[in-house]
Amino acid sequence: MTRIARRMHELLEPLCLVTFFADECHQELAALGHRTYWDGYFASRAAPLGRVPAQVVHAAFYNFADGEVARHIPSAWETIPPEASLAARERGSAASLRRILGPELAGSPGLVRAADLTARAATSAPTEGRVMYAGLRTVPVPQDPVARLWHCATMLREHRGDGHIAALLGARIGGTEAHVLSALDQGIHPPESFGRIHHLPKERLAAVMNGLRERGIVGTDGHFTDTGRAVKQRIEDLTDELAAAPYEALPPAELDELIAVLEPLTAKVVAAGSR
Repeated sequence: MTRIARRMHELLEPLCLVTFFADECHQELAALGHRTYWDGYFASRAAPLGRVPAQVVHAAFYNFADGEVARHIPSAWETIPPEASLAARERGSAASLRRILGPELAGSPGLVRAADLTARAATSAPTEGRVMYAGLRTVPVPQDPVARLWHCATMLREHRGDGHIAALLGARIGGTEAHVLSALDQGIHPPESFGRIHHLPKERLAAVMNGLRERGIVGTDGHFTDTGRAVKQRIEDLTDELAAAPYEALPPAELDELIAVLEPLTAKVVAAGSR
């Protein structure tokens, strides 16, 4: 089942990324009055948690630097209700998927079937220890097939993300350290140039790199050591294992069917760069 979890991640992640890359979601959030991309990002993604303090969002998201969340939460909710941001996120994401897929794929029986099967998986897993996933489970599943597919793919993404955080914690890898490992895994060198962390203070990045060197995860050349590669692989393997539960709700024949109907949809979105 871990193999299925990895394959489903490969197929569903591009569908979720339209939220962050495509124009429609940004436009919907800006139309509400969010002044910046990050105001809209934090306000809409954290909305299922309710009006919680920045410290709670920081803990749930895990990989943002100290103070980054507090620049946007709760101020982004002061004049725009969380529910409105969440609805705008859904509208924009569904609109971008519909545009990228085109009328033939967006209106196809395959997409409807993909949405239905993904919804069954996404609403079946236990919520214990899954803060972001549990929050999204409280949100009604959309009736429109394109919106339903995006919403349920995003639920599964947050379920996987909650498990990934558990794997990182077990390996004693902090949020900024996780970005370094991800950068190295993608072949980015120096890892401090990675877009998610390059803006952080140099002293902070130096401390993170020194800590990874002291633990033998990164060598003096700034690349993975054998130990570091093994740590990264253990985290990924455990993430896949922890992400498997939703797919146990589908029998093997339906899992095969879900993969088959998702493949042409995801291929189209990947070809567009999720934009």
